[in-house]
Amino acid sequence: MDKESMDKHRLEEGMVTDFEKEMSYGDYLHLDQILSSQHLLSGHHDEMLFIVIHQTSELWMKLILHEMTAATDHIQSGCLEPSFKMLSRVARIQQQLIQSWNVLSTLTPSDYMEFREKLGNSSGFQSSQNRLIEFAMGQKNRQIVAVFRHQPELYEKMMAALNQPSIYDAAIGALAQRGLPVDESVLNRDWSESYRINTSVESAWLTVYRDVHKYWDLYELAEKLVDIGSQQQFWRFNHMSTVERIIGQRKGTGGSSGVSYLKKVVDQPFFPELWTLRTKL
Repeated sequence: MDKESMDKHRLEEGMVTDFEKEMSYGDYLHLDQILSSQHLLSGHHDEMLFIVIHQTSELWMKLILHEMTAATDHIQSGCLEPSFKMLSRVARIQQQLIQSWNVLSTLTPSDYMEFREKLGNSSGFQSSQNRLIEFAMGQKNRQIVAVFRHQPELYEKMMAALNQPSIYDAAIGALAQRGLPVDESVLNRDWSESYRINTSVESAWLTVYRDVHKYWDLYELAEKLVDIGSQQQFWRFNHMSTVERIIGQRKGTGGSSGVSYLKKVVDQPFFPELWTLRTKL
């Protein structure tokens, strides 16, 4: 190697190379644990793809929950503006999750069948974090919590989330705090039930959308919710279409009807009044 090439590759003076007593990049991120957590159960090459896609998706979901929890807290406290950046971040993370299905779709049906039986009854249907996200967005399902009964600590966490107000409940509370009339039955509903559309809530949002200058922060909050609601629907659709491409009409490993079940889920929108009001503006 000539001197010019050596100069280009020489480390800058002051760059730390001795980590015997210092924390390194890998130490901070615990990469030894993360990168040794891919335990293939078959000898098939593409099982690594399947595992990594789902593990990285779970990491992104963890960040979504982190942001949505904080955003909900801000909305409930009446301080809406800090939640906007958090919800924008959630929407960007959702885009990463949506794109992950494109990577997984490179898995062919014949390749998947080579290791599918190794999955047993494990299924994405059992993702606790995906359920927590849907709970946080107002779609509750008490029956699904039974899936986690074999893990007492997680089961308790799921039950707590089931009985907490969603981010949409917090947003509706913000409408009421600003003096917009909302039915008491909505403000004090059973949080463990999925949110159901309500005419007083639609009327309140219509007031916001018809006077954006007066209710700018509520309007901005509504549009952020529309962003994450639509992204979640895109994620569901891409999930369904990827599964259909790989397994067709077979049943899911977790016992569901597979694609048929996922198609039903796609037809369940989040934050319904924020969609219905658009035809009335």
